[in-house]
Amino acid sequence: MLYDVLILGGGPAGLTAALYAKRAGVSVLVLEKTIYGGQVVNTPMVENYPGIQSIAGADLAMALYDQVTSLGVEIRLEEPVSVQLDADPKAVATARGLYEGKTVIIANGVKRRKLGCPGEERLAGRGVSYCATCDGAFFRGKETAIVGGGNTALEDALFLANHCSAVHLIHRRDAFRGSQILAEAVKKRENIHIHYNTVVEEITGEDKVSGLRLREVGTGAESSLAAAGVFVAIGLMPDNALFAGQLELDGAGYIRAGEDCRTSLPGVFAAGDTRTKAVRQIVTAAADGAVAALGAAGEIR
Repeated sequence: MLYDVLILGGGPAGLTAALYAKRAGVSVLVLEKTIYGGQVVNTPMVENYPGIQSIAGADLAMALYDQVTSLGVEIRLEEPVSVQLDADPKAVATARGLYEGKTVIIANGVKRRKLGCPGEERLAGRGVSYCATCDGAFFRGKETAIVGGGNTALEDALFLANHCSAVHLIHRRDAFRGSQILAEAVKKRENIHIHYNTVVEEITGEDKVSGLRLREVGTGAESSLAAAGVFVAIGLMPDNALFAGQLELDGAGYIRAGEDCRTSLPGVFAAGDTRTKAVRQIVTAAADGAVAALGAAGEIR
């Protein structure tokens, strides 16, 4: 079947794109490789989405899904394995079949880099977080740790310092990679404690995070640190190898697309975290989805 719009990804950007495209009167298919909702599903509570004071991430994902499917949007849990974006119509293949679309919206999000240490996966969502602005308020008055040394880690440390009794900033090098202004601001905060030349060997705890086991890079000496939450801020990983050679990517692997969400190929749009942008939040992903959908609907012949 030929669809007007093929959407790759079922997170906030993809589902919002499906909502706007369907309401624009065009046919839509969403292909999601794992579970609808994207990274928001793993967020215990969302408290920074306009108009909603507080909602569990899984509940927000369900609300988006229900809203979209109530309009008759087709969603299939299939992972794209190959694409032909410069064709007319455009083609996306999965292990189950081949789908064609007059336009394509890529909303596959990003992957957060992980530490890969014991305890990280097991305690994800139970004290291990990858978004301080999303989850920091849940640790008000508690002791937390941040792992990283770039701008995100420094910004997260300053943010958490306003909520937490103490913030431990753990960095594997002897100097931060982030901006000097941020680094100086971090050093001036009395409740931010910096651990240079230190790596995380293990995140400890039974049902929730209770602390970390650390190792000093130079000496190999190990130590323990008590913490109620661990925020991993060692960068994001775009997952755009499938589109390399067809779409223009930046040096970090993100799809080059501006605020109109248009990529280097006509009829192909990029929405949400997958594209080049300064702010990656649920609200900006949803905004991209709306922009991309209306742009795609306007190109349907």
